[in-house]
Amino acid sequence: MTLKKQVPNFITLLNLLSGSIAVYFAANNALALAAYFVLLGIFFDFFDGFTARLLNVQGELGKQLDSLADVVTSGVVPGIIMVQLLLNSLKNKHWEFSVLLEKPDFSYFTTPLFISLIGLIITLGAAFRLAKFNLDERQTSSFIGLPTPAAALVVISFPLILEYSNNQFSIMLIENTSFLIGVTLVLAYLMNAEIPLFSLKFKNFDWKKDFIKILFIVIAILFIVLIKFIAIPMIILLYVLLSLIENRYKLKA
Repeated sequence: MTLKKQVPNFITLLNLLSGSIAVYFAANNALALAAYFVLLGIFFDFFDGFTARLLNVQGELGKQLDSLADVVTSGVVPGIIMVQLLLNSLKNKHWEFSVLLEKPDFSYFTTPLFISLIGLIITLGAAFRLAKFNLDERQTSSFIGLPTPAAALVVISFPLILEYSNNQFSIMLIENTSFLIGVTLVLAYLMNAEIPLFSLKFKNFDWKKDFIKILFIVIAILFIVLIKFIAIPMIILLYVLLSLIENRYKLKA
């Protein structure tokens, strides 16, 4: 193998490295730091594919490596972050497995520890989606279901909002157990739903054909400038809604 062919794979490994570091921070409840490393991993995830196309060195190895890296960065880390957020929302940050081992009891399945493990459904949903993506030939120019990095962005926005925002309504939602469980289930569903979603690839730029994409980018930039991290989940919701509108428009056309 030539060095040129390994450049995209090296970038993919940087994604995996970022995700692995994020796992450490998330497991230690340093959620804002974990979020930053997930953002870095998603950045590398975008550029490994871009570099592969630029150098014309796409291959099966890179495809599989990319999915393995995404499982960690956009699957495992968001799952752990959601577990920690659920634990924090249940006001029991110091629950230890040793308690369960000392006195096994089915009542422990209703404790904050086990309720918080619901957050790992995001990890399972991401892994299932990535496995399907590798086998699905329909997703070359668009997506079927919410991409795992998009779902990860929703989750990592929560600790960043808690860290940097003073919006009390947003903080109240993120500290609400029912809201977090709801978000977990919705994200796991959206990642695997048969919902066509547009990609942000521009092949032959056309204002008419690409109007929805351009509108999305403009609104997303405005949201980020105006409301910063709170914008992230709103942007992902907008992405899904605009995709549904575009699908309806195509059906009528």
